[in-house]
Amino acid sequence: MRFVTNLLLMFAVALAFGFGLSWFALSDGRFFGVTQIGPWTIWREAGSPQPDPYSRAYIARSGALQLGTSEGLQFTASVDSDGRPLDRACRYRIDGKTPVAAFWTLTARAPDGSLITRPDGPTALSSRHIARANDGALELYISRTLAPRNWLEITGDGAFTLALNLYDTSSISGAGVATPTLPAIIREACA
Repeated sequence: MRFVTNLLLMFAVALAFGFGLSWFALSDGRFFGVTQIGPWTIWREAGSPQPDPYSRAYIARSGALQLGTSEGLQFTASVDSDGRPLDRACRYRIDGKTPVAAFWTLTARAPDGSLITRPDGPTALSSRHIARANDGALELYISRTLAPRNWLEITGDGAFTLALNLYDTSSISGAGVATPTLPAIIREACA
């Protein structure tokens, strides 16, 4: 009887460890194909013709269409530059420069992937419809309350993620390419 109990216990521990490690690999991914640049993360192989097994599992789990490697890159952030989770009750300033790209968009999404912008307002900020600082840097605002300059109004409560899509870019693809600089996400105030 003791042998059967130990065998069942060992089996339960192995299952818990295996499923726990799989969940960690697909949600965090730092050791399994994700590149972290400040608060931004990217699954490098997600759009390649032959993605690694972890990227393939991430694509299947997220259910989202991925940009091909020749089309562009998608960076996501669920924390600010200080490591705090993004919260819809706060106002955030996206400050800095994007890597060289023909076009980019910035969207705000709920954890389930749905857009959280005002239904009758713009769904994203883009490189073609923003005012830049004199040095070419961005100054974007994401919040529920009115903000100056380039503002994306969000709705609701709770956590959210930002997705920065760079189209027609060569950032972090290929040998010898320097790590790109991405804009900082700065929490300014919370309601």
